[in-house]
Amino acid sequence: MQKTVLLVDDEEGIRTVLGLAIADSGYEVVTAATGAQALEVLAAREIPLIVTDIRMPGMDGLELLKRVKRDWPDSEVIMITGHGDMGVAIESLRLGAGDFITKPLHENALEISLRRAEEKIAIRDQLREYTENLEHLVLEKSKELVEAERMAAVGQTVASMSHAIKNVAGGLEGGMFVIEKGLELENREYLRQGWEMVRRDVERIRNLSMELLDYAKPVTINPVDADPNSPAKQVHDLMATQAENCSVELVLDLAGALPSMRIDPNAIHQCLTNLVSNAIDACQDRLEGEKKVVIRTRDGGGMAVRYEVEDTGHGIAPEILTRIFNSFFTTKGSRGTGIGLMATKKLVKEMGGSIMANSRVGQGAIFTITIPTAHLTT
Repeated sequence: MQKTVLLVDDEEGIRTVLGLAIADSGYEVVTAATGAQALEVLAAREIPLIVTDIRMPGMDGLELLKRVKRDWPDSEVIMITGHGDMGVAIESLRLGAGDFITKPLHENALEISLRRAEEKIAIRDQLREYTENLEHLVLEKSKELVEAERMAAVGQTVASMSHAIKNVAGGLEGGMFVIEKGLELENREYLRQGWEMVRRDVERIRNLSMELLDYAKPVTINPVDADPNSPAKQVHDLMATQAENCSVELVLDLAGALPSMRIDPNAIHQCLTNLVSNAIDACQDRLEGEKKVVIRTRDGGGMAVRYEVEDTGHGIAPEILTRIFNSFFTTKGSRGTGIGLMATKKLVKEMGGSIMANSRVGQGAIFTITIPTAHLTT
């Protein structure tokens, strides 16, 4: 395809001579007598190579160069100047001109300048192509990586869920064995124990199914102006009887007079309920020592509120601590499904917050939820 050059000069004779010279180099030549005409031509068609005189009435070459570089930054501009205008020519290079040639024009100089400009355009096009290909490659590899991570997460979830189901199935088999022995020996105590084991594991299956269904449901956050301490108070009152029955001291430690914030109290209530229930069970399983759970609220820096649930339970091993929010982890042993922490993380994420856990084996655990409020304002 024949390439095009826009030639801009106010002298008709120079336009004719230069036009012939440029055409002899294999270009289609489009001419303009003024800077304004040149801009009209560029607005009508794409011409990436421009040769313009610097000294022109009205809009001079420097002003034309500025306008071209502003509106068509990839265009290459070659400036034509006289011997006495070297300072202006150098200024044109600072403004983005690709080259300049001096009058009287030498045909070889013009040809070399045009070839340099073409090389710059070609290099720029190659770089753009390489960049686009690289962006495409990065996008494809990113998709592959995301898919691999998703599949790895699915695999980990399936493995963890399979482990949970395997435990339940093992419990059912144990209960069935005891019932069979009871029937074989006509032992009512064996029958009672076996039935209790089966009933417990059937209950676990039901809970696991219902919690999985709840976890899979879309989460809708409904922020309202509320007292950030209110969800903590309500959870304390709700869980007080359960804590007392388990011989666990439940303590409420509220931050002083927090300002009303735009939060979802129900979502926070659900998160705290899950954490406090786990904490009470962790303390209940402790054979000796203090059994205590603290529900704490703190100012998260003016635009956030921080909730903490701390227990004196058996703690969490380091290798488990890194995956407790996505691996069906439970502190409740055979009584739990491990979905509570996963659901809590999901709710916290939907509220734009964060959740973290710190623990040492034998020294309890502390779960911290931070909920921002500014982004929830309508």
